[in-house]
Amino acid sequence: MRENHSENDSTADGERGSGGEILTGSLLEESWLTVEQVAAACTVDPDWLLRHLEEGLLPGAESVAGIWRFSAGSLQRARRMRQLERDFDAIPELAALVADLLEEMDDMRLRLRRYGPP
Repeated sequence: MRENHSENDSTADGERGSGGEILTGSLLEESWLTVEQVAAACTVDPDWLLRHLEEGLLPGAESVAGIWRFSAGSLQRARRMRQLERDFDAIPELAALVADLLEEMDDMRLRLRRYGPP
């Protein structure tokens, strides 16, 4: 993790460290995270992630030599889905659908900022 943010970085704000303190920073797009790291950042059991992977609800994660690895975008999506499931008691499929829509909105806002209104 590093402290300064750039436009190309995905943020992972609000993660809790081992001492319970909140860590703030951003992940580089080239960084890969393990199941355990993403589970800790989402405050879920690794089995929660594995179930969502098996159901195809976490695109962007990939298995290399039988070991799952996650991009910064995968972490952001997993955190968003966990929040939706927890806050709204959403089933995983609904949380994934809402996450898809929120990602589309984020992309449209970015394009609008970059290129201006049509």
